[in-house]
Amino acid sequence: MNPKIDAYLSNGCGRCELGGTPRCKVHRWTEELELLRQIMLDSGLNEELKWSVPCYTFQKKNIAIVAAFKEYASLSFFKGSLLKDPEGILQKPGENTQAGRLIKFTGAGEISKLEPVLKAYIQEAIELERSGKKIEYKKASEYPVPDEFKQKLDKVAGLKEAFYSLTPGRQREYLIFFAQAKQSATRLSRVEKNLDKIFNGKGLNDHYSC
Repeated sequence: MNPKIDAYLSNGCGRCELGGTPRCKVHRWTEELELLRQIMLDSGLNEELKWSVPCYTFQKKNIAIVAAFKEYASLSFFKGSLLKDPEGILQKPGENTQAGRLIKFTGAGEISKLEPVLKAYIQEAIELERSGKKIEYKKASEYPVPDEFKQKLDKVAGLKEAFYSLTPGRQREYLIFFAQAKQSATRLSRVEKNLDKIFNGKGLNDHYSC
């Protein structure tokens, strides 16, 4: 057991002002998180703290993370889209998620009942890493470019070069983020707010300082 995970269970992830207080969402799901932790450890995975949450690895490769949310505790597989999922329990975290899949829990009893199934899924995820199988990500060029962004690419000097110099992953992030807005005005606002980041080679979620 990694002492950093003990601290997580005691104090929370520390990513908001509720960390270390009784109101932290980690405390809402302590029993569920501890059960999931034991299942991961029983499966022979290494326990680390990454992105401020428990992460379980095999030969330094990420297999899954365990986390607390407001409405549920979860077990998320990094390459979940490659798992067979005979029980139909894996969900996409978001509409455009390509690789990750998660299982939501709202009670310790659910986890205990599914323990054999979860261990089977974990072993399959480990075998995927052993095999070296990769996720075939959808290319950035396969995503539609919203009209509001297309106009900026055509009119703003250097923007097209800056955007297509970004990594494919960063390009995907921006195109998905821009397109998710339902209103044209919102899409345009998102584009304009992120132009500086694009010119500076930053991804949507990269930290940026002026």
